[in-house]
Amino acid sequence: MSKLTLYGIPNCDTVKKARRWLDEQSIAYVFHNFKKDGVPAASLASWVETHGLDKVVNRRGTTWRKLNDEQKAVVEAGGDAALKLLAAESSMIKRPVLETAKHTLIGFSVEDWSSALKL
Repeated sequence: MSKLTLYGIPNCDTVKKARRWLDEQSIAYVFHNFKKDGVPAASLASWVETHGLDKVVNRRGTTWRKLNDEQKAVVEAGGDAALKLLAAESSMIKRPVLETAKHTLIGFSVEDWSSALKL
């Protein structure tokens, strides 16, 4: 299997579940820590282009709720300004993000991941 990259934040419960599941399946991956390594701009743009802002933005989290109305409007409008804000406030990105050679999966679902990884 080709190289997998798992993007997220180490203390996120959903990221922990995803990492545990990948380990249990003996699936090798590289972990990219948003907080330590930042958010790759090209990857973020690709995720938004492929999946749309609604899928990429975590509107349930504390970070989203702490934004002022002007910042929320920037994200909702999309474009470069939204990408810059998402990169700066990486906790607003729904986690985890799993990149494979053929797929990008946002959020963790055993069924979706098993299907995409052909398990």
